[in-house]
Amino acid sequence: MSLRRQLHRADVWAYAEVARLHTPFWDRELRQLSRSANHGRLWFAVAAILALAGRRDEARRGLLALGLASAVTNALLKPLGGRRRPDRDAHDVPAARHVRMPGSTSFPSGHSASAIAFSTAAAHGLPPSAAVPVRGLGWLVAFSRIHVGVHYPGDVLAGALAGWVAARLALRRR
Repeated sequence: MSLRRQLHRADVWAYAEVARLHTPFWDRELRQLSRSANHGRLWFAVAAILALAGRRDEARRGLLALGLASAVTNALLKPLGGRRRPDRDAHDVPAARHVRMPGSTSFPSGHSASAIAFSTAAAHGLPPSAAVPVRGLGWLVAFSRIHVGVHYPGDVLAGALAGWVAARLALRRR
C-alpha cells in the first residue's frame, strides 16, 4: 500500500474517532468558536483587545501573519490540494456540531492556517499569562474544524504548518 494511501486511511480513522467522541457540552461551544473564526473575525477582535491593552506590535504582527497565511493558503495551497471535504453523514458527525460546509477544497485548512499564524505571531513577546491563552485559542480553533466535521486532521495539521511558517515570516519583519 502506498504511503499516500496509508496517510489517507490514518486521516479518515482519526476523523472518525473525533466524530465518535461524546461531547454534548463542547459541541455547541466548538461550533460557535469555529464560526467566530470565519473571515478572521475572532482574530481581528483579539488584535483589537491587544491594541487596547497597549500591545500594538503584537496585534500588528498577528494580523500580518494572518494576512500572509490566509493569502497563501486560500490562493495557492487550496487549489493545489484539491481534496474533497469529509462526508459528515458517513462518519455520523452529530448534527449538533455542524457548521455550514464550506465550498472550498479541504486541504489545507484555512481556519487552522489563520489561527496558528495569528496566535503564534501575536503571542510572541507577550508574558506567559497572555501568550498561553492566545496560543491555546489558536489550537482550539484548529481542532474545532475537525470536531465540526469540515476537515480531516491532516488538513488541520497542514494548515497549522502553513500558519506557523507565516508567523515565522511575520516575526522576521520586526
